[in-house]
Amino acid sequence: MDQQFINRETWLSQAVSILEPIFSQVGFGIPPLKVSCGFAASSSPRTTLGQCWPRERSGDLVNEIFISPRIEEPVEILDTLVHEICHAIDDCQSGHGADFQGIATMVGLEGPARMAHAGEGLRIKLETLSKKLGPYPHRALIFPPPRPSNSSRTKAKCTQCGYEVTLLKKWESYGAPICPKDKVRMEEFGNEVVVEDEEQKLKDKEIKRAIS
Repeated sequence: MDQQFINRETWLSQAVSILEPIFSQVGFGIPPLKVSCGFAASSSPRTTLGQCWPRERSGDLVNEIFISPRIEEPVEILDTLVHEICHAIDDCQSGHGADFQGIATMVGLEGPARMAHAGEGLRIKLETLSKKLGPYPHRALIFPPPRPSNSSRTKAKCTQCGYEVTLLKKWESYGAPICPKDKVRMEEFGNEVVVEDEEQKLKDKEIKRAIS
């Protein structure tokens, strides 16, 4: 029967407890840790789903894990949590190196280490556990689209010396500026729309996790 949790941290703490057998069955104990919903530090919040901090960085000397507010689906959160618990067991010492990979493989994660996620067998277990936990009391934050890069904005170039500038959108209607060196009007170029290709879209959907 689904349980009802009043906040995210309570759900996440219970999730750690309910995941314990997955680790103990292959000989690993989950160390003392705290789990919260929050953005990863020093990583892109758009792509990083989880982050584990080593004990020495915590005032309580425990591993601290943060699950991105971008995600709300219980199985995806459990999948991310398993990945980060593997880091906690290693106390983040090996990054995504051999020791981490050994732990991850034994509990059922697969794929490149940085993006290691539940294989078919582990995912079935996580689906069952998610039903015991019930809904995650959080709705995903929706990020605004990325700001256009300079490559997608109108630019101006001096045909004599090659001097280039990027035109801010609010000044585009004024036309190209005068070159400060040759005192001639520069020519506009590069006003093309950057279209995201399918390969990039797939990359953006990949699970990416990082540790500090």
